[in-house]
Amino acid sequence: MMDIGAQEHVATRGTIGILGAGRVGTAIARLAVAAGYRVKIATSKPAADNALIIEIVTPGAEAVDAAEAAESDLVVVAVPLHKYKGVSADALAGRVVIDAMNYWSVTDGDIADFEADDRTSSEVVAAHLSASRVVKSFNHIGYHEMEPDAAAPGAADRRALAVAGDDGAAKDRVAEFIDALGFDAVDAGGLAAGARFEPGTEIFNGRFNAAELAGLLQRSLAGI
Repeated sequence: MMDIGAQEHVATRGTIGILGAGRVGTAIARLAVAAGYRVKIATSKPAADNALIIEIVTPGAEAVDAAEAAESDLVVVAVPLHKYKGVSADALAGRVVIDAMNYWSVTDGDIADFEADDRTSSEVVAAHLSASRVVKSFNHIGYHEMEPDAAAPGAADRRALAVAGDDGAAKDRVAEFIDALGFDAVDAGGLAAGARFEPGTEIFNGRFNAAELAGLLQRSLAGI
């Protein structure tokens, strides 16, 4: 187990904040630690309440309060979607934020904010985080697939993840992060394009390399 106190000396890529310590958030955290990032994980609880479980589940990551996690170079929001309004818009103002959440009424039940809105779930989240640079990704890979499927750049049939957002520079930063974690990134277009890899789509339900994913995104754009 890595010495948490020594992590700031070995992390070389910058700081990743993760809001949410569920299975998705902690899987991303483990990959980020392995890739050389300093990782700060927060929940709605005080950091001290999370310290032990974070040390066990994501060795090398740090349990912090949400405000500290929000100050990271890149912030992943992986809370239960019905709690998205509990994420501080002020704390994340100006930050590049990865929305790794899904609206899936089959498992989560109907949530009025999303049922009554024609926008994608990420567009609704982005409206709440109106001063943030929101990018959608990591929502169409299972938490249990992240570590087994991660591969070095250039690996044959390396798995790809779609990236959607309205800020090109923010998407580029997220793509770099995805590559560092072990996946190819494929630009899906603007944030509204997240609809093409949400629950119920072919992309959401499958595993694809970059060429395959790009082809599916193009066909879905064309309505094929």
